[in-house]
Amino acid sequence: MKARIILLIATALPFFSVNDAKSQEYKMQNVPIQTRWAKEVSPANALKEYPRPQMVRPNWTNLNGLWEYAITPKNLDSKVISEGKILVPYPIESALSGVKKALLPDQQLFYKKTFSKPVLKFGERLLLHFGAVDWQTTVYVNSKEVGAHTGGYSSFSIDITDALTSGNNLLMLKVWDPTDQGIGPHGKQVLNPANIYYTPTSGIWQTVWMEVVPAEHIENLVMTPDIDKGLLNLKVKAPAGCKIEATAFDGKIKVSAVIGNAGTDLQLVVKNPKLWSPESPFLYDLTIKLLKDGKVIDEVKSYFGMRKISIAKDSKGTDRIFLNNKPYYNLGTLDQGFWPDGLYTAPTDEALAFDIKAIKAMGFNTIRKHIKVEPARWYYHADKLGMLVWQDFVNPNQGLPEGSKEEFEKESAAEMAQLHNYPSIVCWVLFNEKWGQYDQQRLSEWVKKVDPSRILNGHSGELLYVNEQLRSPSPNAYVSADMTDVHAYPDPMMSIKQNGKAQVCGEFGGIGVFIPEHQWLTGSAWGYIQEKPAALKAKYKIMNQHLQLFEKQGLSGSIYTQPFDVEGEQNGLMTYDREVVKIPFAELRKIHAPLNPNMGTIPVVTAKDADLTEPGLLYSAMLDQYIAGKRDATFLKKMAMMATQAGDKPGAELAGSAYIANLKMPLSEEDMASVSQFTKSTKDPGFALMNTNAAAFKKSMGGRKYTVAMMNMILKGEMEPLMNGDNPDWSAIATAVKPYGLPGEEILLRAKTIGFYNKQDWKNYVPTASSYLEKFGANIKEEEKQMFQAAIDQHK
Repeated sequence: MKARIILLIATALPFFSVNDAKSQEYKMQNVPIQTRWAKEVSPANALKEYPRPQMVRPNWTNLNGLWEYAITPKNLDSKVISEGKILVPYPIESALSGVKKALLPDQQLFYKKTFSKPVLKFGERLLLHFGAVDWQTTVYVNSKEVGAHTGGYSSFSIDITDALTSGNNLLMLKVWDPTDQGIGPHGKQVLNPANIYYTPTSGIWQTVWMEVVPAEHIENLVMTPDIDKGLLNLKVKAPAGCKIEATAFDGKIKVSAVIGNAGTDLQLVVKNPKLWSPESPFLYDLTIKLLKDGKVIDEVKSYFGMRKISIAKDSKGTDRIFLNNKPYYNLGTLDQGFWPDGLYTAPTDEALAFDIKAIKAMGFNTIRKHIKVEPARWYYHADKLGMLVWQDFVNPNQGLPEGSKEEFEKESAAEMAQLHNYPSIVCWVLFNEKWGQYDQQRLSEWVKKVDPSRILNGHSGELLYVNEQLRSPSPNAYVSADMTDVHAYPDPMMSIKQNGKAQVCGEFGGIGVFIPEHQWLTGSAWGYIQEKPAALKAKYKIMNQHLQLFEKQGLSGSIYTQPFDVEGEQNGLMTYDREVVKIPFAELRKIHAPLNPNMGTIPVVTAKDADLTEPGLLYSAMLDQYIAGKRDATFLKKMAMMATQAGDKPGAELAGSAYIANLKMPLSEEDMASVSQFTKSTKDPGFALMNTNAAAFKKSMGGRKYTVAMMNMILKGEMEPLMNGDNPDWSAIATAVKPYGLPGEEILLRAKTIGFYNKQDWKNYVPTASSYLEKFGANIKEEEKQMFQAAIDQHK
């Protein structure tokens, strides 16, 4: 048996601290590609917009900017030595942070910043707000612990008044983020990305800010529209004994007002409401005052939209998604929310809004926000621009280690509460493709009870087809949900019909199109299928024509994968840097118009149209230049990419080898990234370069990522040629990998463990797997570890 080994785990790196923070100025780190907004980012203007548009007060201070940071072993609680400066709120792994370092499960991240105590009037309090910190956070002010929070996607606030001193104060955070090695929801972040997984985000990744509030103040709002009754249901969390006065405005015109007690259910009448929809995203302004003894003691500004989402039968008796009591086809796309320069964090607020504008300019009316929760301002832009949002819950750790279910439910509850007020969000998505699925009926009914104002996609892609093959059966699919949702790659399919549920195709497409010089990974162009730029439009149009046929049969919505390339995936309608649109915006709108005829105002966005010249002709011209003697590094790198697209594997190897042969140490980070992408085997010229200069490559790539790359090269170059047949000669393979030290030993043990497991050779499996777990258990995904250990326990 020939086994293909996939490695997705990281181990610890040694800790080195550098005490020269004051000498370091901010500089964005190198990255393969970047967006147009990255150059606008500086310590003076890092995301300066008010971060909470639905509860606005004037007296606030933005703490984004340069902080000090240090990475230490997780168990080190002694004095922290600063390693340098980090630009908050960009995650430490991102180029925009100025650091671009991995945070591993056995490490912790410290942040430090000094701030001046603001002037506080008698009784006023100072609240410290965090948009999001991934994952477990402890907060200190002047060395005193003032609060803690667990959860990578939820905002939290701490009253720090009692810890303040006059003048300067020291704020410090301690963060632990085990990513996919922990019990918390982590989305598509993994420590060693591959295919559908991406570079992780750790630590602060949304705005940090302070706000001065009265001693008794408004803490939270809960707003739920009811268009059938012409009401906004409103609850304001504030101290008991206070009164609430809420006033709605249409521009400067007062619509209505209501007065009632804090914490009680209030109803704000909105007669003949202007309804919110993607083609007409009208929002009412809202002023909320807190009164005590007849005096206003606090006031916030907000907004709301009057809209209704439901499942109902159309005139022919077909169950469909209804918006504002009318059938409404949800024409959507799967948005990951990743950025080449900021990872989870958009470079600027303009960039954050651009994604929604671009998707609307393509002619979509729906975004499925895929297993990520965005900052509040993203949903604000969706509300203002007019975009329906299907909001995924962030999936639990798929291995469901002990504690992961409880953490998933806690963080999901926080997600629903935090996002409740946005009219753009019309659907919750509980699970995606069985990723960590459990207790589906109970959890579906829980979500519907907590928020009956929205529809529930209880399981997006519980039935998943790839090339018309069903991945796994589901005997009780879509229990207690409001829709049936099939995933089909590449071509869309009709989901199954169940009474009372709408039918949707929750993912399809994934057409990979390679755009040279706009790639995160130059040696890879992943998609479920590959097309050349000139052929994409026809293929995409045909897919949408099939959607039109399905819509006549009862299909209520569809989600195309995806609007933007992400890291190694090049199946977006735009490139990852948001620079090239692969089908012109106007052409996309024509394709989408039959399913989305009322698009409303189209935002103005700019991007280059893709070059539709046959890639083989472009590559052939480069090959002529190569024959004529052209050998500069930039040319060779591009030639290798073009050869890959043209399907000339020998040409790609030729150009990649020539590119590497021309390199001289010390290499730039960009060169090292290219070497690692072009090097797939110990037989490739880049292997010797990476092996000889291990320290430099480890520093650039991260220690564990480097080790995994070397392991995969050893596998391909040394082991696979010896693994043909059902009975590999493990002694010969061991001899072949011995010169490569620990990476060779680890990949050998992994290959033997998987090989014996697949053959059910338990006599050899038990000692081999036991040795693998003992020596390298820290590198293994939790679900794999549990599987390997269970087999050991059963057969020893």
